[in-house]
Amino acid sequence: MLAASNIHFCIKQRPIVDQASLSLKAGEVLAILGPNGAGKSTLFKILSGEVSCKHGSVGYNGCPIHNLKSKQLAEIRAVMPQHSQVNFPFTSQEVVELGLVACKTNKPQQLIKEVMELTQTSHLKERVFNQLSGGEKQRVQLARVLVQIWENKPFPRYLLLDEPTSALDIAQQHSVLQIVQELKNRNIGVLLILHDLNLAAQYADRIILLKNGIIAGCGETSEVLQEGILSKVFEHPVTIMVHPITGRKIISTDHFYSNPSKNLKPIQYGNSF
Repeated sequence: MLAASNIHFCIKQRPIVDQASLSLKAGEVLAILGPNGAGKSTLFKILSGEVSCKHGSVGYNGCPIHNLKSKQLAEIRAVMPQHSQVNFPFTSQEVVELGLVACKTNKPQQLIKEVMELTQTSHLKERVFNQLSGGEKQRVQLARVLVQIWENKPFPRYLLLDEPTSALDIAQQHSVLQIVQELKNRNIGVLLILHDLNLAAQYADRIILLKNGIIAGCGETSEVLQEGILSKVFEHPVTIMVHPITGRKIISTDHFYSNPSKNLKPIQYGNSF
């Protein structure tokens, strides 16, 4: 389990993350949602180990993160930040191979082949990474972090993704999140930051709502995605409806939406925080 307890992080005495606690089990997807400036990326960096935190604790599989050497941590968790730069003229396959630098495996080429096929980047393997489009780069970087934890292991592993769908079109967004769903069957837990509430509703098992560094909501997706709390967190009217075919929740943020059709029935919630 990835577990964080009472994380408190300040910049110039201003709390960026305020007493945040969370957990992530292997086999589940946890999405962190919140407005800009809520502290999502800072919390993400603390959980990944990129930023150290004096107040609170972070641990992987029962071991405090500060007790794990870099290679040990690399075997347990892989991280894809929102922006990644490549300063050398590497091909796409060479970028993916970087994911294995800190890991031991007897079948590196097989793993690379599998994740590039999964992320639909095989045809890009000889292309220079910095000449790719934004969406292509995003998928190659996803392949890089996937290959790091792709090989089956007897212990739980974790994938941390910061806005993995930001540069992707609609089809690619769903393709990436379907890959995330597949990881649940490989003893992997996934934590991701998303901005699209409807993608979170469709793919996340649990959700954390973050506002001003404080966890304003945490729990099962169906419990957290409620009109009252979403409207308060995002400071914008939110309407939740039921899709007439799938029965899933649809989250509308149209400020002028007031007369839903008979096929899209609003669900009324009164929870607040």
